[in-house]
Amino acid sequence: MNRRSFFELAAGTAVAAFEDNAIGRASAAVKGQTPEDVAADEDYWAEIRNAFTIDRNIVNLNNGHVSPAPRVVQEAMRRYLEYSDMGPWHTMINVLERQAEAVRRRLAEAAGCDPEEMAITRNASESLENVQYGIDLKPGDEVLTTNQDYPRMLTTFRQRELREGIVLKTISFPVPPPSMDDLYQRFERAVTPKTRMILVCHITNRTGQIFPVKRICQMAHARNIPVIVDGAHAFSHFPFRISDLECDYYGVSLHKWTCAPVGTGFLYVRKSRIASTWPLMACEKSQTSDIRKFEEIGTHPAANHDAISEALVFNENIGIDRKAARLRYLRDRWANRLAQNPKCRILHSQDPQQSCGIGFLSFNGADALKVHDALWSKYNILTAYMPHAEYTGLRITPHIYSTLRDIDFFSEAVEKEVKNS
Repeated sequence: MNRRSFFELAAGTAVAAFEDNAIGRASAAVKGQTPEDVAADEDYWAEIRNAFTIDRNIVNLNNGHVSPAPRVVQEAMRRYLEYSDMGPWHTMINVLERQAEAVRRRLAEAAGCDPEEMAITRNASESLENVQYGIDLKPGDEVLTTNQDYPRMLTTFRQRELREGIVLKTISFPVPPPSMDDLYQRFERAVTPKTRMILVCHITNRTGQIFPVKRICQMAHARNIPVIVDGAHAFSHFPFRISDLECDYYGVSLHKWTCAPVGTGFLYVRKSRIASTWPLMACEKSQTSDIRKFEEIGTHPAANHDAISEALVFNENIGIDRKAARLRYLRDRWANRLAQNPKCRILHSQDPQQSCGIGFLSFNGADALKVHDALWSKYNILTAYMPHAEYTGLRITPHIYSTLRDIDFFSEAVEKEVKNS
């Protein structure tokens, strides 16, 4: 490492330490308060907002697609990338790539699993497709999921339908559903003697519906059916441990609610399932029972995944209970207001056991796409337009850097647009 790199590394470390201390002091000031009390403490969340470098001229309510990384994560990734370019064979392969093992340990601790069950990937799609293609199926074998799962996961199974003759079976559910029991029973009723695999969202990318994953896994395992959980939006969003879910596979995008660098994710595979699951890209025979076989993607940057550790520390300093409470607080602020408008319909569950920070807004007598476009063209507000055969509307996803002014400005803009529709 040359002199310039040394001082840049020292400067980045100082920035990280300063911001960690600021968040630490803010957290100490609210020690003993309930997560719900902290959720409404704007002084506390002001310290969190200061950690981000976002454009305040845009109201970003589409964090469900990809979230910005805080400054400390950006700085870490830049340092790793610059160090890589000093001589990639040594700096990236011999030095930084070895640090992936430390990242693996940190991720496993945060997720609640064994490090030897944790593969570091680029996103939830890569994680889940490893498994969707990696489990052997025969013509006529049924795969069960919902018609509201992520489109890429549905097209993955449809490709297997076309190539191999498997059967993709999807179930519907109302939004919001009446209960967790209703969701469980829909899965249970749909299982047949031909069911060989179940894919279930932990929380959907559309209305933010949380599913009774553990019950579904227990039901499936009693029938010797493996369960894949799409956790793209769950990790670092609300509290849980993978080991408590009893699932076989779990895929995550870390550039969503964890605020890690874009192009980072993980795949959990239950240890007993690793050997029997084929990786997307071929591995050596010696890797058959090694979780790292799911990371065989060829040459790739080390900077992205090494910076994951900084994102994990950032989240730990806040605390998942406080974070979940804040996300619900922001969602409820706009949803409770717009629910009073006869032209608006709230399609996410109000039950805290069934939802968290993701909200869904539909309309009576207003065109959702036109509202979406007007919010952007007139007000610089980003939302996600979500069409579906059964319902259509806007997914609204604030994040912990969002202000109450952002939320209220969005609500006012929607009221203006639906009034004129």
